[in-house]
Amino acid sequence: MKTKPLALFGILLLALLLSTVTYAQDATIKIGLGFDLSGAESSLDLPASNGAMLAVDEINANGGVLGQQIEPVLRDSRYEMDVTAQIARQFVEEDGVVAVVGFTDSDSVLASGPIIQEAGIPFITAGATSPLLPDQIGDMFFMACFGDNVQAAAAAEYAYANFGPTAYLLWDEGVEYTTLLAGYFRARFEELGGTIVLEDSYADDATDFSAQITKLRALSEQPDFYFISAMPYNVGPVVKQMREAGLDGPIVGGDGYDTPDLVSVAGESSNNVFFTTHALMDSEIGTDAIKEFIANYNEAFGHDPENAFAALGYDAMKLLADAIERAGSTDATAIQQALLETEDFPGITGSITFSEGSHIPQKGVTIIEVVDGKFTLAEEVVPEVVPPAVATEEASS
Repeated sequence: MKTKPLALFGILLLALLLSTVTYAQDATIKIGLGFDLSGAESSLDLPASNGAMLAVDEINANGGVLGQQIEPVLRDSRYEMDVTAQIARQFVEEDGVVAVVGFTDSDSVLASGPIIQEAGIPFITAGATSPLLPDQIGDMFFMACFGDNVQAAAAAEYAYANFGPTAYLLWDEGVEYTTLLAGYFRARFEELGGTIVLEDSYADDATDFSAQITKLRALSEQPDFYFISAMPYNVGPVVKQMREAGLDGPIVGGDGYDTPDLVSVAGESSNNVFFTTHALMDSEIGTDAIKEFIANYNEAFGHDPENAFAALGYDAMKLLADAIERAGSTDATAIQQALLETEDFPGITGSITFSEGSHIPQKGVTIIEVVDGKFTLAEEVVPEVVPPAVATEEASS
């Protein structure tokens, strides 16, 4: 059968359109973004994902990477570990991403990381802080944040110097982050000469802390402060219940406290609470980079960054783009090598250098004090001594 000229033109046009679509797809660099957008960790992960997406928009507006636009593939883990593993497989098997950025908790990284590592794809966590993760996941894994041993040491040194040598220690026993943080705090605090007068733990899904509080109140004398290693979804309730029980001494914790939920749940009870985090998102006293980030974030999302995890997501994405540009390729090994060679990368949350083959940057720690519902700067700390990264069992013994 003869093909009519018009029909032939249509076929050629369709072929041209199809080839254009294929070229457009090939012209993008796909990056997997894995975050909990709707579950229990979303008060940290949602800001981190916003920060990562803001970075993508800025990079693309400035011409992209290697002359190509970044195509983000954003997936919601819902803070369910089976779903987290599933989206890691989707990144690898369906999406064809060249690298992954994501997550602010160590358990999610442990669920997704081995799958991404087995595929040989670079993976940068925005805020998972276990210093064990690089060894647990593998050589394609990098952190944009400090380790828990660093922030725990900073908290111990600050609390010992400002509150005194006796402490109460309480931690969430069901999560890698909180267990490690408690163990590293204990190690550094006791090394300083401090004494933990009582320690206790609770289940990850706990909402009632009366049993722990009863034992604490039974002490003949209250300690100088309380170190509570908590997740963002239970820090508000435990602080509120401590205060309602008349325990009004300083409460100290880690970056899991860096969530608006602390103040919205605990209210006035959140006064005299101190915690370690990655940076203070303050448009008045922050660095020029922080001020600019806050302004850009506000323009993009209609409000200021909720916490430092927004900046960590931004830093992780910018760090990856910088590595791809320096690698001159989207080849996984080339990106990995470029990341290892990163020196003085100017992140919002601090300069990033991966020295001597380490996959964890050495960064300072910000101590936040909650005053009348506002996060304020207490001190910037570089700990004098950092406990070695040890296994969970050793850290919590």
